[in-house]
Amino acid sequence: MTKIAGAPISWGVCEVPGWGRVLEADQVLGEMASLGLTATELGPPDYLPSEPAELKALLAEHGLGLVGGFLAVVLHDPPRVPATVEEADRVAALLAAAGAGVLVLAAATGLDGYDERPALTDEQWRTLVQTSAKIADVAAGHGLRTVLHPHVGTHVEKSAEVERFLADSELQLCLDTGHLLIGGTDPVDLARRHPDRIGHVHLKDVRADIAEQVRDGRIGYTTAVQRGIYVPLGDGDVDVEALVTLVREAGYTGWFVLEQDTALGDGGPTDTPVRDTTRSLAHLNKIIGKG
Repeated sequence: MTKIAGAPISWGVCEVPGWGRVLEADQVLGEMASLGLTATELGPPDYLPSEPAELKALLAEHGLGLVGGFLAVVLHDPPRVPATVEEADRVAALLAAAGAGVLVLAAATGLDGYDERPALTDEQWRTLVQTSAKIADVAAGHGLRTVLHPHVGTHVEKSAEVERFLADSELQLCLDTGHLLIGGTDPVDLARRHPDRIGHVHLKDVRADIAEQVRDGRIGYTTAVQRGIYVPLGDGDVDVEALVTLVREAGYTGWFVLEQDTALGDGGPTDTPVRDTTRSLAHLNKIIGKG
């Protein structure tokens, strides 16, 4: 049975300051459950309860399990490594206590948002790889797997960085179809070349015309989201069917997390997440039904 989960970001819940309206957790989880989803990712820090018993109770109230959680932390700066590893330990402990199986790690710049990205030195890159390995060990102590999420506005974004990380690290990747395409990587080609390195999947669809503007630096990531770079599965330029078919044939048995990064305007409609996620879910189920 294919495992399909939701994520708060599809409901506009994001850690970036000024991103947009943040809906109450009860509404978001209730709407996920109403669509037939059986699990969610954690969302931004402290959006859902940070005390395990409270978190489990809230998820259980909506009939949802916990898949894992996204952790964007600074990996490349030696003075910050102890605090980074400590935060990863805290998050991993919470995830494990609530029944999750995966820590989704991203190499944050240390700046707010995802619109600026200073270059790293070779030494900083080595620190990034070493710190990610330390976090993987810490997470493993809690029974979790760690995957590295190539992500726009982080230090593993562009194709060359994804390939360099695959060469320098033993960690598997979170194959996020949208972020990879925006960064210049064909997610289908990546999955075909490195089937053994796919440890988690975030399914997104994106408009290639807006992605090109982000890649070329003409617009920032937040602006791109506001302009609708993300669309329901099947409406954009990612070959979602080929990707899903490929990873399943390669033996992937993990979760497919539906993620359509959304920014809700103040006072605007709040039914867009349900409508779009319904369409994505129908498209994914159609693909799975062909398998």
